[in-house]
Amino acid sequence: MRIVFIGTGKVSIETAKELIRKGHEVVIIEIDKDMIDELSEELDCSFLHGDGSLPNILHEVNPGETDFLFCLTNSDQVNLIASLVGRSLGFVRIVTSIGDPQFETICHELGLKDTINPSRTISRFLVDMAGGGEIIELSTVIKDEARFFTLIATEKDAVAAKDLKLPAEAKVICYYRDGKFSHADEKTEFCFGDEIVILTHSKNMPVLEERWQPKPVPEELQSKE
Repeated sequence: MRIVFIGTGKVSIETAKELIRKGHEVVIIEIDKDMIDELSEELDCSFLHGDGSLPNILHEVNPGETDFLFCLTNSDQVNLIASLVGRSLGFVRIVTSIGDPQFETICHELGLKDTINPSRTISRFLVDMAGGGEIIELSTVIKDEARFFTLIATEKDAVAAKDLKLPAEAKVICYYRDGKFSHADEKTEFCFGDEIVILTHSKNMPVLEERWQPKPVPEELQSKE
């Protein structure tokens, strides 16, 4: 895979290291030239100096040949703008880091479905640990060909779980409504805006992504319509 990062925070660097170790191609966009000089001694990947929220900079990293664009700067506004610009340029999959929860709703309204909130994820982990719960790493549970897929329910998805017409070896296991976790079964009725979590075989990922994360129409085709 080819992955482009915007920003050089701890999450970006640790994720990039692991992806590089696994043989993936990594490109990091960073506005601080000194940081690039420092990291170039540590990471075996490509760097691009510039503002990752600008179209001309993102265009340089070949959106059509990139599998993921990770917008992980320390600024929610920059991540949001970079994600929207990236989508307009044709990046297939965009992940947006958001620290302020009020921006998450905006992301969903704008169709940016893959958002993460690192602080909230860590806080949930620590609360569970403090409560005496046994913390299990996902890597010990999701093995072999098992994968998680998440989607934000559209108006068409406001149906019972059994009516989502998922492929074989795919099942809804839980969902979030207004930020609250709930288990799901075949009779669960979803509402617009619910975040639905599906456990599936890896072979189903292209089908699910095509249905809920369609690729943007190329500009040359748009002009013909």
